[in-house]
Amino acid sequence: MIESYPVLSLLPPLLAIALVIGTKKVISSLALGILAAAVLIADGGIVGTLAKVWEAFSQTFWSDGAVNSYYVLILAFLLTLGVITSLVLMSGGTQAFAEWAMTRVRTRRGAQILAAALGTAIFVDDYFNALAVGQVARPVSDRQRVSRAKLAYLIDSSSAPVAVLAPFSSWGASIIGIMGPIVAAVGVQASDAGAFMRSAGMNYYAIAALILLWVTVVFEIDFGPMRREETRAVSMGGLYAPDEQIPGQLTDSLPRHEPGAMRALIVPFAVLVAGVVGGILLTGHHASGSWSLLDMLADTDVALALNVGGVLGLATAAFYYFHFTHEDPIFEAKTAARGVVEGARSMLPAIRILLCAWMLGSLISELGTGAYLGSLVESTAVSARWLIPMLFVVAGAMAFATGTSWGSFGILLPIAGEIMGAVAGGGELLIPAFGAVLAGAVWGDHCSPISDTTILSSTGAGCNHITHVNTQLPYAGVSAAAALLGYVAFSATGSGVLGVVVAVAALVGFAAVVRVWLPSIGPASDASSAPAPGDGHEEVPTSA
Repeated sequence: MIESYPVLSLLPPLLAIALVIGTKKVISSLALGILAAAVLIADGGIVGTLAKVWEAFSQTFWSDGAVNSYYVLILAFLLTLGVITSLVLMSGGTQAFAEWAMTRVRTRRGAQILAAALGTAIFVDDYFNALAVGQVARPVSDRQRVSRAKLAYLIDSSSAPVAVLAPFSSWGASIIGIMGPIVAAVGVQASDAGAFMRSAGMNYYAIAALILLWVTVVFEIDFGPMRREETRAVSMGGLYAPDEQIPGQLTDSLPRHEPGAMRALIVPFAVLVAGVVGGILLTGHHASGSWSLLDMLADTDVALALNVGGVLGLATAAFYYFHFTHEDPIFEAKTAARGVVEGARSMLPAIRILLCAWMLGSLISELGTGAYLGSLVESTAVSARWLIPMLFVVAGAMAFATGTSWGSFGILLPIAGEIMGAVAGGGELLIPAFGAVLAGAVWGDHCSPISDTTILSSTGAGCNHITHVNTQLPYAGVSAAAALLGYVAFSATGSGVLGVVVAVAALVGFAAVVRVWLPSIGPASDASSAPAPGDGHEEVPTSA
């Protein structure tokens, strides 16, 4: 069926995405997408369909006769992070850090700057960024009445856009590895790293997304559904809607040691960060046999590194938990076990969504959705220069439909190389084509409700997944529109600098208009009455 009608490969991802957005029921929507994909692969046979669904599920844990270590380790890290968060909360570290931060971070703008700065600084890996930044920034943003949706946007928009621009990240190193053979085959005079750095200047979406992020934070610009979320947070203290399911949210029944100490939060997460960075370098060295930073990052095992840091962070959190609570009468022997169970349980909503997204992704890959979209680019008859904006749009559509930016640029970067190598003057357009593909891949990933990084950003921020998708879409759309204008300007003039100027000018112009039409929501009138860390659903009236 698929061989005769390859356009049908678009049906399962589009069905799942439409249902997720329309019904707000993530698991059932993804399940229907999985079923639709399995039906197409099995040509409608009932037994074949059920077998394909089981295969997609089982291969998440066991593939090619061995444990699928990547997926299993990602799930293990999520559970570990939930337990760390629980122990830190019970030891009083979260409360102490929030109270300390309140004396330094006195405004909503300051809390947002903290989250954006942490996200921008921790660019070594987008998964780690999404989960770690939220755990540190959430107590402060909660106290300053920054909605969880806004925090999720700040995390998501400061992870992949930075990682895709930085050569010294898991993204950058892997992309350089893909680009190298293509650059050599086309005959472009540039080193692998040099080609990557030049393509970063043509990654208009990542540049636009980061600029919009900081403009939004500094000038407190809220529009679209995000304005509703922020208005509720400021006026009533409701950081999220009362009826929303929140991933990574601990129950209020866990006891909390008082008075807490800030080091019970800072030290475990500092150890976690150091452990992850060290794990990334050591696993990369073990695989590559080289001490070159780029080689280590290119061959690193991120999932294993996350768990190295996770185990070290968990051990540190456990040490502080027992240090502070062993003489506290409200903490019994079984309290720690209860905290471990609650911490792990808090991550189950995110794990269920991730499992479904991974299953759908594997079936979409088998259907050849990405290859079909790539073939549309290869068969086009437009001039080479005008392929640049087309590559941006197709990469965005591919990442949106498949939920993976890595899969999108893994398919389209070689295709871009083939096209540019076959046309006159294509060598000069290879680097801009790389930039457009990477930009589109990040854009589609930002918009897709089946993207694992979007799911993890929701989890890190403690935000309902669909709320995060709906509130981030307008921001991603504005950045994408600005980027597309930039690529059109480049195609018309051949000037990459002019393309950047057009994209940035469009973005700044939009922000200025929104700032005039939609004034700042304003600070909470009494931040001290905001929800305590770990809460967030109560409607707290502001003072007069």
